[in-house]
Amino acid sequence: MIGYVSDERYVAVPDVLFEFESESGRVVEARSSITGAVRADLEPGSWNVALGRDGYGAKRTTLELPLAEPHHFRLLRDQLIGYMWPKWVRSGERSEFRVHSDEAYKLELWRYGWEKELVRTIGWYDEHGPRATVQITPDGDYTQTGVQFNHRGYARSAHKQFLTAPDRSGLYYLHAKGESGAFFSFPWLVAPDRPRAPLAVLAANINWNCYNNFGGRSNYIHADGFTPSPAMNARLELLRYTDPDHMLFAADHYPPLSFDRPEPINHIDEDERITDPIEGRSNCHVAPAEWRFFGWLDREGYDYDLYAETQLHDGTLDLSQYRALAVSAHPEYWSAKMYFALKEWVFEGGGKLLYLGGNGLNCEVEFLDDTTITVHNGPYGGGFFHLQKIGYESRFHLRHESEANLLGVTCSETGIMTGAPYRVIEPGHWIFENTGLRQGDLFGEECLHMRCPGGASGHETDKVSASSPANAKPLAKGLNPDDGGAEIVCFDTPSGGHVFSVGSISWPASLPVDEQVSRITRNVLQRFLA
Repeated sequence: MIGYVSDERYVAVPDVLFEFESESGRVVEARSSITGAVRADLEPGSWNVALGRDGYGAKRTTLELPLAEPHHFRLLRDQLIGYMWPKWVRSGERSEFRVHSDEAYKLELWRYGWEKELVRTIGWYDEHGPRATVQITPDGDYTQTGVQFNHRGYARSAHKQFLTAPDRSGLYYLHAKGESGAFFSFPWLVAPDRPRAPLAVLAANINWNCYNNFGGRSNYIHADGFTPSPAMNARLELLRYTDPDHMLFAADHYPPLSFDRPEPINHIDEDERITDPIEGRSNCHVAPAEWRFFGWLDREGYDYDLYAETQLHDGTLDLSQYRALAVSAHPEYWSAKMYFALKEWVFEGGGKLLYLGGNGLNCEVEFLDDTTITVHNGPYGGGFFHLQKIGYESRFHLRHESEANLLGVTCSETGIMTGAPYRVIEPGHWIFENTGLRQGDLFGEECLHMRCPGGASGHETDKVSASSPANAKPLAKGLNPDDGGAEIVCFDTPSGGHVFSVGSISWPASLPVDEQVSRITRNVLQRFLA
């Protein structure tokens, strides 16, 4: 047994041709089996290895035998995929576009506001050499170290491909389109070079990284590390499908997750518009869902400075320069530094927070460097719902305190993966001004969220808890099953700060199409920015 060969999802690749050549010139040929296993009769020493298969490309690597454990060979399927690096910058800074394509492709830069706006065409890309736009991934678990596109075969500076960030802050997307018509889009977060607007908005890019399974691992698939051999049939081999007692987060330690990877979960179709339903399993809680909020801000005429969450952690975002901060959709994973900086700003600095999402600030991540995190899930079973049975409200509570201290609400299991409208509880509160809503009326019935359709209260929902401030009282509640509806709260702090929380991942998906959800959000922004 020499090793196993897998693709970018840690799925076994059969029928890969191998050629092993020793320093003495001995050549041994082999082929991977249906399980991806590679077996060959090789003596100890150094071996040059060539491997490849149609539809995956080819590569060279080296081995030093004997091995302590089977080697993990990696191949990358022929496809069109890419990412910017860095993925978050300030206006005027540069990022490199890193694209993997088995054909020539055209690249364009777009800004995603209420409309998709073409900024400029970047150009066509291919190379003189055959398949020279095909990337080469490292062997092993590159979810921990980064996929390192543009590292091998890009020795000359002329081969590097950089873009300078536009002056205007916002969510940008690169559109890559191959000669065959293949299409892939990937985000680029551009923060301002200095504070320009009264409102700062965070894109939940730490959450994107935790859910990104490119390379075969995320915080939900192989979270505690790869199995010894790659999957051949996930339903028959992964514990999450075969073990009725499987606990998603049951390890003492979780290997790192690198940001240096493409993010297929953030792809948006070329012809998708902001008022279209958000189809697919993942799109409804990552960048495509957050785009609905950013675009709504443009439609309503609000100036805002967009930042990546990582820019709050590294100090690029100075909260003291803003009147209000908005987060949306699913900002689940935060560092303790971020959490306590925000809490201090709200409770001691008079800051105004709009929490327009659900299951937020629920788990601590630790930055090992600027581009790598470790997630502190803990060894306590099936996740934070299990923690709530033993006295903790979240994974963040396990290490620090419940996020309800800041947000006024925390996520619970009831209502999960359902959608419903909200019902008004306190119609006299100022958030309902000019809505015409009365006690018991429903709102948030229109929603673009197609994974959990049904209304603005959905997917994962937050409620008032024992850790909520005393003045965080529900103003409206979703009608989700098992009393699981999201609870809207709005409360002030002694410093003049204010918090508005909707407690639902689905809220941003209602903003473009539900007038009452839109009016309530406008009321809050007008009050917070006054």
